[in-house]
Amino acid sequence: MRRRDFLTSSSLAAAGLSTALAISCNNNVSQEKEVKKDGATTGDFALSEITVAELQKKVQKGEYSYEQITDIYLQRIDELDKKGPAINAVIELNPDAKNIAKTMDEERKSGKNRGPLHGIPVLIKDNIDTADKMKTSAGSLALATSIALKDSFVTQKLREAGAVILGKTNLSEWANIRSNHSTSGWSGRGGLTKNPYALDRNACGSSSGTGAAITANFATVGIGTETDGSIVCPSSHNGLVGIKPTVGLISRSGIIPISHSQDTAGPMCRCVADAAALLGILTGTDPKDTATIESNGKALTDYTKFLDKDGLKGKRIGVARKFFGFSDKVDHLMNEAINTLKQNGAAIIDPADVPNVGKYDDTEFEVLLYELKADLNTYLAELGANAPVKTLQDIIAFNEKNKDKEMPYFGQETFLKAQEKGPLTSKEYIDALAKNHRLSREEGIDAIMNQEKLDAIIAPTGEPAWVTDLINGDHFSGGYSTPSAVAGYPHITVPAGMIFGLPVGISFFGRAWSEPVLIQIAYAFEQATKHRQLPKFLPVADLKA
Repeated sequence: MRRRDFLTSSSLAAAGLSTALAISCNNNVSQEKEVKKDGATTGDFALSEITVAELQKKVQKGEYSYEQITDIYLQRIDELDKKGPAINAVIELNPDAKNIAKTMDEERKSGKNRGPLHGIPVLIKDNIDTADKMKTSAGSLALATSIALKDSFVTQKLREAGAVILGKTNLSEWANIRSNHSTSGWSGRGGLTKNPYALDRNACGSSSGTGAAITANFATVGIGTETDGSIVCPSSHNGLVGIKPTVGLISRSGIIPISHSQDTAGPMCRCVADAAALLGILTGTDPKDTATIESNGKALTDYTKFLDKDGLKGKRIGVARKFFGFSDKVDHLMNEAINTLKQNGAAIIDPADVPNVGKYDDTEFEVLLYELKADLNTYLAELGANAPVKTLQDIIAFNEKNKDKEMPYFGQETFLKAQEKGPLTSKEYIDALAKNHRLSREEGIDAIMNQEKLDAIIAPTGEPAWVTDLINGDHFSGGYSTPSAVAGYPHITVPAGMIFGLPVGISFFGRAWSEPVLIQIAYAFEQATKHRQLPKFLPVADLKA
């Protein structure tokens, strides 16, 4: 959950992989010699920046087994997450990870290949249910002992694909919905996640742990969740590609919720090719999530076929100028990006502003308050006896009783507001949701895209990471997420450059179910620019960078 707007208003062929995926992401990341900090390796390591396709090639050649790969990542986490620079991105490791990897090795030797993610290590956010030895807590002490009765749909799809779930990542507690004054990346259970580019800087929320972990090369790929900004912001702050898909493309069953009208899981990866590979294995209809019914005939199981270096040719791309202006340096990067888009064959329509921006900030918050109470109570009820708390009211009471540990820096005023709300049959809720969808969809993103015959729209994803401030909370200064979040439409962020050694992302967004064209555009831009840089784990940002 991103609170910015609330603050202002409140084997490869056998696996069916496309040939494009066999190409390295080739982000032109400089492979520096290892740097030692407090005895930890913080620079390049054996699997630095390696892609899904590259890993599979190395396994096929006999250079690594999946078990060895898992061991290498686990060692990396041990060296850098709790020791060395102490990123604190992983909240819990999976004690079964090496056994899963060993099983995937045995399957491969027997001729079985589950697909592109077979044996690939992944980290997932700690609000995604896993029916194993790990907890699912949303970073809260109230659910610190909670073990899910069954896998979430996302976890189920990962297991079916043969992925090795290494562990779970820290997050902004309760996906950043508890308070309007919270610090992104902090949770009562997990503590504070730091940004690997500069340790005093924020990793952004709420998928902060996934963002920090994947940019630090703690796993090959990662999964976050978003209600408004929580995939794209930490992806931007951590130099990653993040895909927030159309709501309904990926089932939300078994994910600790905020809002069924806006919540979704999505890939957070070091390059577009990996994100596309991961996205395809997560799709599918789920009777437990009626929103996925809409994905019938629209969802794909292979998005890698859209990885086209010439994907910008002939595309009409609009510029949402109203999301510029909060930073001269960010504007400079975005204008350079626009020139790149032009040079690679895109027609630029500038400006192409999304109508009605800002007119549904208050009603977005109202909808989230109603849905938070209803959806969270439903999730807790389904946990049954495994739930240490049964309702939102129980959570509020728990937090108050344990406020020294749960609320040392900020409170739970949003929880209190949500608890006051009535059922989802309330006229206030029904009217607010209808207004949000009308203004953000047919009179918003769809309207400008129809008017200008656009394939996609761009905007800056956000600012460089701010200094973490536990006293005053987050310091959002600008960027894009809300219209796509409220509409439930797809949004992809890709590295657009660096400011003082801190990454900044560019957003590509468009209509519902337009993931194929957005991936095509995002990949072409990525390959034309190759902006991603390795984090340096600096104590503070280098203002001479």
